[in-house]
Amino acid sequence: MSTGDSDDRCCGSPTVRSALAFASSRHAGQYREVDRAPFIAHPIEVARLLRRDRYPDHVVAAGLLHDLLEKTPTTDAELARRFGLRIARLVTTVSDDPSIESYDERKRDLRERVERADSDALAVFAADKVAKVREHALRPRRRRHDADTRAKLAHYGASLAMLRRVAGELALVNCLDLEFARLVAPARVELTATRTVRPARVLIAATHRAHAS
Repeated sequence: MSTGDSDDRCCGSPTVRSALAFASSRHAGQYREVDRAPFIAHPIEVARLLRRDRYPDHVVAAGLLHDLLEKTPTTDAELARRFGLRIARLVTTVSDDPSIESYDERKRDLRERVERADSDALAVFAADKVAKVREHALRPRRRRHDADTRAKLAHYGASLAMLRRVAGELALVNCLDLEFARLVAPARVELTATRTVRPARVLIAATHRAHAS
């Protein structure tokens, strides 16, 4: 989505407007890998999803700010000064621990932390995954089986499983369930087709022989 339509989709209180302005400034010059759109489109999409489901302003603001600790020099102390401890802690909860080098371990730590957190953190995490899965679907088909893609899909799948366990009643979790199913369905169809192509040829050959006789 473009950033130009952000005002009517996620902005409300002065806190949310301030969060949008701050996130836009800090993410300036960053672009999404999948389509080279300005990176701010991702947190705006997260905030839009949270606003759609009527989450309070501090949760929507955290959605706008949720990638700052991972992708910019912003610190949790700075977030606390600008937006208060509640929002800063929420952003920290849904952010990777940079001290963990392994991707798999880092994401496992994140999921476990979110699982122990409150409903606000679960909502921001779920909205982020909905937006990420939608973006992932834009990748060229030739890249859907590389190591990076497999690692991310494993994380998204594990995140969905965790959210089903602890927050299955949330509309955002149901949305993630549908989006993830759409994303992985083509891969499953391709795998099934690959596995069944040989028996299909045998069946066709047998049919031709039957007609010939």
